[in-house]
Amino acid sequence: MQSVKVGRCVFLAAKLSQVTRSSCSSRFASAVIGVGLRGMTAASSQHVVIRIPRRMQERIENIKQMQSKKFDKLPTVKPGRLLIKSKNPQLNQSVGYTLGKFEQPVLTSKGWKSNKALGDYFSINSIQSTPPSVLKQKHVGDDGASASQKTFNCFNICPELVETLRSQNIIHPTTVQMQTIPKILKGRNILCAAETGSGKTLAYLLPIIHRLQEEPFADSERNIRAVVIVPSRELAEQVTSVARSISKSFGLLVKVAGGGRGVGNIKAAFTHSQPDVLVATPGALLKALWKHFINLNELNFLVIDEADTMFDESFAGMLENILSHTEVASRLSETVGLVRKAQLVVVGATFPGGVGEVLSKVTDLASMVTVKSRMLHHLMPHVKQTFLRVKGADKILELHQALKKAEMEHKGVLVFCNSASTVNWLGYSLEEMGVRHMRLQGEMPATMREGIFKNFQKGSVDVLICTDIASRGLDTQRVGLIVNYDFPETYADYIHRAGRVGRTGGSEGGEVLSFVTHPWDVELVQRIETAARRRTSLPGMESEIQKPSHKTDFQKDVEK
Repeated sequence: MQSVKVGRCVFLAAKLSQVTRSSCSSRFASAVIGVGLRGMTAASSQHVVIRIPRRMQERIENIKQMQSKKFDKLPTVKPGRLLIKSKNPQLNQSVGYTLGKFEQPVLTSKGWKSNKALGDYFSINSIQSTPPSVLKQKHVGDDGASASQKTFNCFNICPELVETLRSQNIIHPTTVQMQTIPKILKGRNILCAAETGSGKTLAYLLPIIHRLQEEPFADSERNIRAVVIVPSRELAEQVTSVARSISKSFGLLVKVAGGGRGVGNIKAAFTHSQPDVLVATPGALLKALWKHFINLNELNFLVIDEADTMFDESFAGMLENILSHTEVASRLSETVGLVRKAQLVVVGATFPGGVGEVLSKVTDLASMVTVKSRMLHHLMPHVKQTFLRVKGADKILELHQALKKAEMEHKGVLVFCNSASTVNWLGYSLEEMGVRHMRLQGEMPATMREGIFKNFQKGSVDVLICTDIASRGLDTQRVGLIVNYDFPETYADYIHRAGRVGRTGGSEGGEVLSFVTHPWDVELVQRIETAARRRTSLPGMESEIQKPSHKTDFQKDVEK
């Protein structure tokens, strides 16, 4: 007779039940438990001994340990500077730590859709002091002689241009200028996509002015030879100022045509003579063309600046209309000689979507040479960026605190809102708090908008509340703080807003502060944080010219 106590059998059956629940399938578990229970009911008549092989016991123990063990996450903090600094120190990430290819980052903003996260924050710290577009200087030897860093002389442009730049303390070209200027001088059609503040305006103006001064026109036969199209009046004024400063020694005439001024003002700009270089917004340029105030028969250069905005739906129709009035070169041979077509230069801080669809109608896309910077669509490594999860009602108080701190540090501040109504409301609120500021938004009449940004640049006030109209191309070297009072709606908007600080030639130590309020804000922030932790570009943004599809209207209707 085999003998085992009933109590021990019950204990063993319970253990088997626990093990089998955690390691075996439900069918196998119920079978084993059933055997154990039958053994217990028959214990009075027949005692049962259940023996488990040692290997099976070890295997069961291993499975239990694997399932119950909580693996400690690999530490993301190493000695040295922090790349990500969170309110919760356990979520910090060091500059020296690199995420594995298949390793999922642990995000500070993971639970930010819940109101429990209110007050949480994290910062993406700056990890270098200079913009990535600035060429690194070579080592200076013991004898004091520096290994030569490239100057604008290397482009073989006229000495007067180089001297003009030197007088403005612009001596060394940026990486974008090094890549772009030689190609424009050779007559290539260019699409230049590079981060904000990298010197793109000079990258196209310098070779254009150099080429125009080589072929001067008499006043009686002067025609427009270069057109620069920009999305806003403020940017048109800024580009015009730069063009005049570098072309005045050659007697070239530069004029500006901004929208919102009426046909009479546009006509007056061209009454006496046609300019060599015209900087215009799309609306004003179209009015001048329709009224025959200008003609583009002698056009040598057509520049589309802030291309991601210009190829957007709001401008694309006007842009196509303007392009229909021009002859754009499709090959290199068409940009030289007596009878020539216009050389096309497209410039933007983000790669423009829809560019292929529009440009394919006026030129061969194969003729476009693409210049992309290494940091295109990346977060700027020289600018600190802080994200604060905050309730909508508390944003005004957080903003006030940030403005007081910036005032003590004598920083210029740009406060971005998503709508003109928010700009106006916020302006009234800050007035009640005694904060001096200016406002800039697209619904203002032209007479009211005129000079606002210039006054801010001159330091008349330190705070400018604005919509995205101030985020495109405007030079903001005195700005030390960007506040996203309303979180931007797209990656491109975030890149442009953040690009108003930490610009080439500006002051160091710039910062971006973003208030995160809505669930849709959190989704963008999570992707931005993921890109920062992985040190990759922001997801879902185009990086090549997409050829247009040649589908018929019938095929498109069928797909719908």
